Amino acid sequence: MVRNKAVLIASAVFFSVCMCLYFPFPNNQTLDARETVMSFPIRNQDGYLPLGIFGALLFLISLILLIVGLKKYHFRTIVFVMIVYSILPNFLISIYQETLASGISAVSYDGNGTCNFDSVKDDVLNGECKLVLHNRSNEEISFELEFLDSYHFEDDLRMESLMNVNGPHMITIEANHKETLQMKEYLELYDVPNHIHSGSSNNINIKLIDAESSRIL
Repeated sequence: MVRNKAVLIASAVFFSVCMCLYFPFPNNQTLDARETVMSFPIRNQDGYLPLGIFGALLFLISLILLIVGLKKYHFRTIVFVMIVYSILPNFLISIYQETLASGISAVSYDGNGTCNFDSVKDDVLNGECKLVLHNRSNEEISFELEFLDSYHFEDDLRMESLMNVNGPHMITIEANHKETLQMKEYLELYDVPNHIHSGSSNNINIKLIDAESSRIL
């Protein structure tokens, strides 16, 4: 089955480098990405990202080396490796959060949060956001939650971050507890330029802040 062991080792090393380049902890490094290949952001609002492009090319080289290093079972091996590559980071993060992490480092977010904004009148909106956070540690955690814009609009209109107008939002989650947060705000935006007038978004990004550190999720 193995054609060239050295080539397979090189492929494994390259895959490891690829995973480390944009490892999704403690921060989500693809926050402002407008184009991605696998987990590599290749373009954001400022243009193309050389490191992301390099990572995508290195990942492709890793796949080629994997094929070269094997005599057969190429397709099924590639499928297996890509599945492992996609789930391994989150698996490693979960293990760390449930064993060694403390404070906001132990908080996980599935990325499936939603926000909806309805117009009440000019420069006044009703905002509602829903998301689920999981405290994986054995201690109660308190922190400030901040909403981040996810750059859905080319002209960078403010959307999710409008929820911060009535902030700060202080959150407390019990030990080993999954908390569903449903936040509703009456937003008066008379002094806030460049904001939406209505709309909704999925997969929202957030920032957690405590006395010692912060994380972008």
